[in-house]
Amino acid sequence: MGVRNPGIDLLRGISILLVMLNHIGLRMRLAHGVLAAFMPKLLLNDLNFNGGEAVLIFFVISGFLITSNSLSRWGSLARIDLRAFYVRRASRILPCLVALVAILAVLDRMRAPGYTITEAGQSLHGAVASAFGLYLNWYEAHTGYLPASWDVLWSLSIEEVFYLAFPVVCLVLRKNWLLAPALVVLALSLPVTHGAIAHNSIWREKAYLPGMAGIATGVVGALIAAHWRPKSRAVVAGLVLAGVCGVVTVLGFEEPLWPRVGEPAMLALTLGTLALLLAFHWQARGGTPWRIAGTGWLQSMGRLSYEIYLTHMFVILTVVAVFKRSGAGIKWGVLWYPPAFALAWLLGWLVARHFSTPVERAMRSRLLAGKQAATVGAAG
Repeated sequence: MGVRNPGIDLLRGISILLVMLNHIGLRMRLAHGVLAAFMPKLLLNDLNFNGGEAVLIFFVISGFLITSNSLSRWGSLARIDLRAFYVRRASRILPCLVALVAILAVLDRMRAPGYTITEAGQSLHGAVASAFGLYLNWYEAHTGYLPASWDVLWSLSIEEVFYLAFPVVCLVLRKNWLLAPALVVLALSLPVTHGAIAHNSIWREKAYLPGMAGIATGVVGALIAAHWRPKSRAVVAGLVLAGVCGVVTVLGFEEPLWPRVGEPAMLALTLGTLALLLAFHWQARGGTPWRIAGTGWLQSMGRLSYEIYLTHMFVILTVVAVFKRSGAGIKWGVLWYPPAFALAWLLGWLVARHFSTPVERAMRSRLLAGKQAATVGAAG
């Protein structure tokens, strides 16, 4: 494994938790249960419906980590080994993706409830082609939502298209003073590219450019981290404060905030995430990684975020089905959340331990030589 940063793992863990809260909440809303008597409805809805924002946070983290690792590995983005970069991405992404699509194809053919593709204009071969062709987001925008376990693959379509082009652009431009302005423009375009989509709600949620703006924000952050280090701890503390304010404001107060601020609120989320990543990075570089007691379980979820992200719908659909068959009222639906989180973590851990990590290591050992094959992990 590569060097772990507990602060970044925590941020990833919070993000995957928000994704799961969203997917459970679509089926068992917290605002309809016992918590509504003690907690504001706005807060409960925020807990259930920040899944899209969580994925945007993931995009920023991904851009930061993959760029930081590339700089550490090759010294400069202009010296990226194209083959090695693609092998590393493929060995991380493809094993779980191939296995998931194969399982979903079998479940579709078995007509399994919750896994069968039924929308007009959709088909199994269309879903498979869009998953491997990295246009599942576009496919859903034109045909409607796929079953939930297919739907999670939309974010891979955005992320991997970015990383197919990223090393080529780095090698063509070669100079950071050419690359960085282009990335900054893309990062700051988020309110414009997101706001310009009004005709299609699915495409507004899953379009390429807004997601790539989040990734570009992380890339810019990694370039900043590589070329500048603050001399004062006050700068790091200020970044933590600014980051927490930006992220919490959007995640916790988006509903009242949006009518007043509109699309620029999205930048508060991505730039707030970037501020936290820089603070965590510099704090760890100083020899004392930032930690919060009692968050080890969230950090563990962060380290397993890719496996959990791809597999958690199997758990959630099963838990919801058992909940419905049990006859339990929605009032106590909140009690079903913790077992769902625990089982999703367990499934992600089993997949990582017995499948994705061994296969990733084998692929890198076979396709890469020497030190380039040595590190394995979610950061790529």
